[in-house]
Amino acid sequence: MSEETTEDLELAIDHGHAGDEDGPIETSSPSGLDDEALARREAVLAQVLKFGDPVLRSAASRVTEFSPELAHDADRMVAVMRAGIGVGLAATQLGILRRMLVFQAGGDSPPSVLVNPEIEWASGGDLVTAEEGCLSLPGVIVEVERPLFVRVRAANASGEPLSIEASGLEARVIQHEIDHLDGVLIFDRTERAQRKGALKALREGGTYAPPRDEPDDEPHTGEQAGDAGEPE
Repeated sequence: MSEETTEDLELAIDHGHAGDEDGPIETSSPSGLDDEALARREAVLAQVLKFGDPVLRSAASRVTEFSPELAHDADRMVAVMRAGIGVGLAATQLGILRRMLVFQAGGDSPPSVLVNPEIEWASGGDLVTAEEGCLSLPGVIVEVERPLFVRVRAANASGEPLSIEASGLEARVIQHEIDHLDGVLIFDRTERAQRKGALKALREGGTYAPPRDEPDDEPHTGEQAGDAGEPE
């Protein structure tokens, strides 16, 4: 198992584009935004369901009709993701019980819509642990182990088949959002101590992040410290 630092999974996002900010999956602490822009972001994020809403624990239904309504929902999801300065969003987070997600995990790549996504293959022997946050779990960060590489079968909003081979951050974002479609949240996939800390913070309106190890006296190489960049 390899291990990544938060820097390895920088979510550098400026109005939906990677490049300038840090933060775990789905969440970030944007800088350089004026008060008006921050207020707009907060207004958009108010549309996202939060911990305690039963929809977040519900499995989404498979899409069987590719209608203008579905395309409208996809457009809305992309708009919320980008205005909220996020890298991914599942339909269930907006109260839409359809198997659909959107993501934009790198650089100047356009946002992608995946309908009825299924993981066909995952690198079971090549696992990575990294911190993840979630727009539906404000103030909470936990460490989650996931396969570094996945191949996903899906359709776009028009029903055309897609096959995506993803690695690194993109693979992690897709897996995170597919979990949402199955009613699975990040604290379900972390170790017991972090799960307990996250749930306590959510119930009490506080914050939680994994404890940081004190730096050792001896310097580490990038491989030892877990800071080698992930393949893209």
